[in-house]
Amino acid sequence: MALHLRGTVLPDGVVRELWTLGDRITFQRPAAPADTVADGGFLLPGLVDVHTHPGAADDPLVFDPDVFAEQIAAHRDAGTTALRFPGLLGEVPAALRDAPDSPRMITAGRWLAWAGLSKSAGFHTVTDDLVALAVAEAKAHDGWCKLMGDWDFEAAPVPCELLRAVVDGVHAAGGRVAVHCQSAEGVLGAARAGVDSIEHGMGMPEESVGLMAAHGTSYVPTLTAFARSAPRIKDNARGRLWHEGHRTMIRRVREAYDAGVTVLAGTDSAPFGNVATEVEHLIEAGLPPETAVGAASWTARAFLGLPTLTEGALADITVYDADPRLEPGTLRHPRRIVLRGRIVR
Repeated sequence: MALHLRGTVLPDGVVRELWTLGDRITFQRPAAPADTVADGGFLLPGLVDVHTHPGAADDPLVFDPDVFAEQIAAHRDAGTTALRFPGLLGEVPAALRDAPDSPRMITAGRWLAWAGLSKSAGFHTVTDDLVALAVAEAKAHDGWCKLMGDWDFEAAPVPCELLRAVVDGVHAAGGRVAVHCQSAEGVLGAARAGVDSIEHGMGMPEESVGLMAAHGTSYVPTLTAFARSAPRIKDNARGRLWHEGHRTMIRRVREAYDAGVTVLAGTDSAPFGNVATEVEHLIEAGLPPETAVGAASWTARAFLGLPTLTEGALADITVYDADPRLEPGTLRHPRRIVLRGRIVR
């Protein structure tokens, strides 16, 4: 049966009625009867977490499909209807990928690490031919690949020239490049190379902001993960360097926004289904509340190529009693969740 919802549609702020016909939205009343599932409140395009890595079991190097299913369900139950995985330990099981109660998924394949990096981790896929493997991963997944632009923030990152070659190769194949950056030099190199998204951005040099704006590079600071890590960082020389990099990345969030850079919400950390916390951190960093909410909803969906609440769009809707642009904490309490045209809550 079709579903009927009425409420203030965001980001437009207009009270409208809409219906779902299967997995699509229409603003035209259908001839068939419809079940009213929301009357009043605020209707958002389903929430998005653009940086999450579900599927790690007790062994952090093993992909567990059951754990993956549990963790994406936690996202869904919080109203997060679309996910981007910039690095997974395994492939998304086909049965989960298209399940009627699964969030939309955008994959980027494996974490790709150039063999010349000073260090690698067990979950990295190390290669001498970063360009070829990045193109292959983008083609094999949803048009994205994920690179480690650096790893040890006190050591040399991937050379900018190599990153630029990856960007050129992946773009020529119709894909996009996400890059992990956790050092000032690594961020600057990625910004100069014109990557599509910088993930984390610890210690981001001021020069990077203008370069990101010029290249259309988006910024995913994953402030939730760093806020969780901060209390555990030791007060020694390396720890003080970490904290300075953390403070700098927080400062750059507002500066990036002011320069016209698209800032997006990604958690990169447990608990899963916690993108509301990232929105709160973005507001604390200086984003206007409406922009921060959009970073986890309509702006993020546009970034991933997913429609918002428009005629014929995908039927992913979250309903809230209060306006999250004025009360961001309400994102933790969706009254109704519609995913793929089906009621989740």
